[in-house]
Amino acid sequence: MDTLIALSPLLLMFLLMWFFIIRPAQKRQKATANMQSELRRGDRIVTIGGLHGLVDAVDDSTVYITVADGTRMQFERQAIARVVESAKSTI
Repeated sequence: MDTLIALSPLLLMFLLMWFFIIRPAQKRQKATANMQSELRRGDRIVTIGGLHGLVDAVDDSTVYITVADGTRMQFERQAIARVVESAKSTI
């Protein structure tokens, strides 16, 4: 019983760390992976480097982006930080 009482602060610290640090980070990582897998043509995006562009084409692991002057660039899916404006769905 004394061992359990002695380890309780350590267990409590681990639980607090789990709920305040690890769990939210896992949720953010899952949301980012979901966003990157749902990219489609016409989405306005921002890369991790800060480049703004329009998704022109999507392959398995790469995304082709058109920037302001019509230049077409190729990026890995993991380089997409966020979607600014999603393309209108055509249903």
